[in-house]
Amino acid sequence: MATKATITVIGEAMLELSRGDGDGWNLRYGGDVINTAVHLARAGDTVRLASALGADPMSAQLLGQWEAEGVDTSLVIAAQGRLPGLYAIETDATGERSFHYWRSEAAARRMFDFPESPAMVAQAAQSDLLYFSLITLAILPDAGREALLDLCAQVRANGGRIAFDGNYRARLWDDAATARHWRDRAIVVSDMGLPTLADEVEMGEADDAQDAAARWGAGEGKDVVVKLGGDGCLIAGEIVAIPQRVDVIDSSGAGDAFNGGYLHARLSGTSPRDAALAGHRLAGWNIGRRGAIPARDADAPYG
Repeated sequence: MATKATITVIGEAMLELSRGDGDGWNLRYGGDVINTAVHLARAGDTVRLASALGADPMSAQLLGQWEAEGVDTSLVIAAQGRLPGLYAIETDATGERSFHYWRSEAAARRMFDFPESPAMVAQAAQSDLLYFSLITLAILPDAGREALLDLCAQVRANGGRIAFDGNYRARLWDDAATARHWRDRAIVVSDMGLPTLADEVEMGEADDAQDAAARWGAGEGKDVVVKLGGDGCLIAGEIVAIPQRVDVIDSSGAGDAFNGGYLHARLSGTSPRDAALAGHRLAGWNIGRRGAIPARDADAPYG
């Protein structure tokens, strides 16, 4: 069942070069928030992407692909003289990934600095749900990070909610302490938290899933689910196991797929536990195929 809510995702969307064991390179698209946006749009939700790309043919191709998936790209700024970010993924025989990035001059890093930015912010503030990640914060300069948190406050003042995914990539931060600082500030303005235990441990503060949940505000009126990889997730003090094991072909985008399935279910009125199961099913389908966003097929659990 599709929700009537307007969901805005904000962050970096990139060109993706990917190849598996022995395969040639394939050009796709990716980025954590756009991955989740596509899953939500495929489920029938109203989803907008807020970001910045270039005004080049590759950026136009990206926009066309997202629009074909049902994502509204009217809040994407086409920045003259800028280009989209690019990353390459190599996947080994067990489905494990290695990444290489070319993103230092990507347009998304300055999404709050362009002449069109105030209009983007004003429209994004009119969202029922605003979704972003720690990667969104990581790619922005400090002024952009402040602008994003200000946007969160505007959304909440207008009656909307904030969903935040703690997607930690150490190479994007000067140090773990800086990442923790901005993570904690984002938690304060969020209503729904989607941390991953492995990320919390890597940042150096969580001992176990219960500890991570407490740090993210579980029990304080926040909707918090701690993702545990192959061990399922923790929600409302309960471990929700993966309903069916699958052979991992490519683990790219697993957490983003879980977020899409979980958020769609929660916004549709599903209980936290059943929403977690929906997230597991979508993530399981995703990792059984190549690419961060596999082509939709008959087995895709979009309802």
